[in-house]
This record gives sequence, structure tokens and C-alpha cells, in this order.
Amino acid sequence: MRDQRTGTDESSRRVPWRGKLAGLGADLRHWPSRRWWVAVATALFTVVFIAIPTDLIDTPLFSREIPPTGWSWPVLILSAVLAGLVTATYVAHPAGATSSRAAGRAGMAGWLVTFFAVGCPVCNKLVLLALGTTGAMQFFEPVQPYLAAASIVLLIWALYARMTREYSCRLPARADAAAEVPDLVH
Repeated sequence: MRDQRTGTDESSRRVPWRGKLAGLGADLRHWPSRRWWVAVATALFTVVFIAIPTDLIDTPLFSREIPPTGWSWPVLILSAVLAGLVTATYVAHPAGATSSRAAGRAGMAGWLVTFFAVGCPVCNKLVLLALGTTGAMQFFEPVQPYLAAASIVLLIWALYARMTREYSCRLPARADAAAEVPDLVH
């Protein structure tokens, strides 16, 4: 069916996915290759950037007093994939899409919380300064699974917020609005 105002076919118009998971998959399939390269590069960077200092990847630079938990790698991989997807939404987005500062902050917070979630509780200098060795083991270590869940939730929310707003645009200015603006140039 043709739209009377624009003369275009309604089936060719891009419809936002409005929170439906199938629509999200369709939007991801239509991403340009540049976005996918950014998503993959960011995910790999995230894995390396977090796994080396937390000693999930064993290097002579860092050591770990307590072995990693069984959920550390899955949380890190999932967080890295989500961080890559969130970062890719900032590349080549459609003209007119509104950006959300809150979504960007949630993505960065989720990325940072992942670092604390998978790290060694007694190897983290900030935690040691705040709680000491005993406090890190008694208070911080039991909280780490919740931090892992929080990081994933924050990254999912950031991705959801970025994807739902991607095809939204501002309302066009009214034609008679130009007549209401006073002439400032004399």
C-alpha cells in the first residue's frame, strides 16, 4: 500500500523493533559490516583489557591469590559481547537518531563493574584499601556474583536503550513556525 504523503511503499519503511526480540535480531542482521567489525574489535579488546589485569589470562605482569571462579569466563565473554554491541551502536547510526547519555553511562558502568566482578577480591588495590584483606574475603567476595549480574543487566539495558532509540527521530519543524520567529537581523 502506498503512503499518500510521501509516495513510498509502506513495506519499505523501516519500523523500529519496539522491544521484540525477533525485531532486534532483524535489526542486527541489517547492520553494516563496519558496525560488526567495531563490535568484534571492542569485544576482543574488552576480554584482553579485563582478563590480563584480573589474571584470567596468566601473564608474568599480574598474579592472583585466589583462583578464578567458574563463572568468571562466561561473565567476561558475555559482558564483552554486550559491550561490543553497545559500542557498535555508536557507529554509523541513522541520521536523526537521538542519543541517550544515560544509555552510554550504563554501558560504561556495566563494563567497569565487570572488571570488579571477575577480579580477585584480595588482588584489587581499591578493595584492599577500603576493606582490608579480611573484609575483601568476607564482604567483597560474596558480592561478586551480584556485581556480575549487575554488569550484564546494565549492558543489556544500554543495548536496549540504544537499539530502541536508533530509528527514532525528532519531529520535523512546523512549516508555520518560521513565520513565528521574529526577524533578528535588521
